[in-house]
Amino acid sequence: MTSFRDLPSFHDLHRGDEPLLLPNAWDVGSALGFVAAGFPALGTTSFGVNASTGVPDAAGAGREATVALIRKLRVLPVHVTADIEDGFSDDPDAVGEFVAGLGAAGVNLEDSAGGRLVDPGIPAAKIAAIKRAAPRVFVNARIDSYWFHEDDTVEAVLARAAVYAEAGADGFFVPGATDPAVLERLAAGCPLPLNVLVVPGLTLAQLRDLGVRRVSTGSLPYRVAIDAAVGSALAVRDGAEVPSVTSYADSQQRLLDFAQLTAAAEAAAASGADAVS
Repeated sequence: MTSFRDLPSFHDLHRGDEPLLLPNAWDVGSALGFVAAGFPALGTTSFGVNASTGVPDAAGAGREATVALIRKLRVLPVHVTADIEDGFSDDPDAVGEFVAGLGAAGVNLEDSAGGRLVDPGIPAAKIAAIKRAAPRVFVNARIDSYWFHEDDTVEAVLARAAVYAEAGADGFFVPGATDPAVLERLAAGCPLPLNVLVVPGLTLAQLRDLGVRRVSTGSLPYRVAIDAAVGSALAVRDGAEVPSVTSYADSQQRLLDFAQLTAAAEAAAASGADAVS
């Protein structure tokens, strides 16, 4: 694995020559695969994390699973950002305290609840609280206007983005926005880096030319993995060719390396605690 010290900061990754392609993991195995592929940063996907525990997405039930996953992944030599839905609380200070203790390089904070947009002052207060409690954490303000087709105009989205920028957000995420003309206007209309989901038919270079600075895979890898798993079983059942995959030995070695990283991090933490006491 590459050294964390060799990486640009997570903030700087949004200012490179190309958009930051952020793959979204749902467990340790998927995260290790992305790290092995050379990605300098990864995020979690609330859909994948929730689905892996058998609960629907965006229902506020993913807090414990998200915390558990981030605590495991933060030993990796890459930047890790967490999808925390709406912060898992209506109390801004509680959200700030939660993020400060999470240990992630960044968080996604959405401005909807129950499938509807909320007053922008609500997520803005949470953003401000996060920046007070954890000023170095990259706060990506998710604007769900196009996702839920509510106030889905460039003007309305930029108005929300301005509120979140004033509160201290470091970037804004507009899932569901796919029209090139819309993306170009969104990028030009706000000084924060624009994050979008993968847009079928548009390459990273084309998205870069539109002004996009970050592209997330969202739950796409999770859903592809489920389809591939089912497809492999069907191939065996139907006598079709079984797809080639990463070997058991290589997969096991990733886990052994991860166990060593985890043990080293735990030993360092224990040594620091002993020194303080």
